[in-house]
Amino acid sequence: MRKVPGAASSGVLLWARERHSATRRQVALAKENACPRVQSVQSCDLPVCLDVLEGVAGARYDAFMAKIPFLFLRPGLLARDVLVNRDEPDLDHLARIENPERFVWAILPHAARTFSACIALLPKRAAKASAVGYLYCRMNDTYEDLVVDPDERDAALRDFAARLAEASPETGVPPAPLIHTNNAKDGRDASHLLLVERCGQVDEVYLTLEPEVRGLINRLVIDMAEGMRWSSAAFHRQGGVLEDEDQLTRYCRNVLGHPVLFASRLLHYQQTGEPELPEKIAQDAMTAGEMVQLANITRDIEKDLLRGIAYHPLLREDLGRAVDGDPELTERVRAVREELMLMALRRAPAYQPLIEYLSPSRISMARASGVLMMQFTDRYYRSCARRAGHEPWGKRYSGGRLILSALPATWSRNRARKVLGGIEHDFLRAAEVAGDMPPDLPRPAET
Repeated sequence: MRKVPGAASSGVLLWARERHSATRRQVALAKENACPRVQSVQSCDLPVCLDVLEGVAGARYDAFMAKIPFLFLRPGLLARDVLVNRDEPDLDHLARIENPERFVWAILPHAARTFSACIALLPKRAAKASAVGYLYCRMNDTYEDLVVDPDERDAALRDFAARLAEASPETGVPPAPLIHTNNAKDGRDASHLLLVERCGQVDEVYLTLEPEVRGLINRLVIDMAEGMRWSSAAFHRQGGVLEDEDQLTRYCRNVLGHPVLFASRLLHYQQTGEPELPEKIAQDAMTAGEMVQLANITRDIEKDLLRGIAYHPLLREDLGRAVDGDPELTERVRAVREELMLMALRRAPAYQPLIEYLSPSRISMARASGVLMMQFTDRYYRSCARRAGHEPWGKRYSGGRLILSALPATWSRNRARKVLGGIEHDFLRAAEVAGDMPPDLPRPAET
């Protein structure tokens, strides 16, 4: 783009209008919504012009996208999820997004990893609420990970949870607690800090949701924040280590059990008008959350050790140490990874009954979303098995192929049963081979 000659603010807008064939209304929207600085700009340089163009294009984009049914937006969201670079996010682009809902969908792949594609597969009402709920969960997680001082971390989690209690479209939402020190270690951490900084945009989308759904999200944020306060205190009290399986189970429920339970309540409410789940289904949701969170834990054992965290007492004396070049530590990490992987695989039987309960209709995007989540989990645990010294099962497929293979479950219960039953069987068989499970395994459902 060429350098624009110096001009007063009126010249900037005239240039933007001519350059983009914008109407006066679009230019006004650019001034009002996208670039407040235009009012006081004395000279025109490239960054200012980019802001104006972002505003004009953004206003046109928002008006256009608002008219498109979510059904037709979904393919773009799924494609972006496959193609986005999560290791090196374009933070400047994300920071320039002014429209709240655009920001929510743009930041989601950086905050939710594989969950973002599963959220995009949900029905429109559930997808929007789930995106907001998960971003709040990521903010909770960011306070827990990146606020170093224990007292400051506890206060941030407490205050963040309290924000939504009295929030309403009339009164708004109080600002989120600031993270004053940038402790980001990589691009992923940096995107999470940006999310906390731009929490107000997520709040704006939250306030557009119906009161009952806002109540479910508020319940999620409070439950998760309280759970993370317990986890933070336990790590601090015990020198950075969880001491037994009961503590690890509670930690997993705090981090991902509550989000899975929230999504289950949300889908149930939107289908029946009743947010409460039967006790068995609620427990299945929590168990499924444990299974998925153990994937995050087993993936990052080495990284967590370096930052002084261990989820198994066998690694207590290894806190702060690098694994590379230390054969004895490498073997301890392998043994811990194997034990935690088997702990996860044992939880597979809870998943299929949960998905079947939440997708009673013949045609159900929720069912396809649930299948996709299990396929992503299966793909991870195959690689985890190799790192734990075991032969992985099946073949590894790309994210795009997994998305395509999950879609038939939208209209086929049998397809969903076959996929979920097959993965459950593979998980339990892998656990049996490792000497952890009895041989009487369920077989995959037949079509």
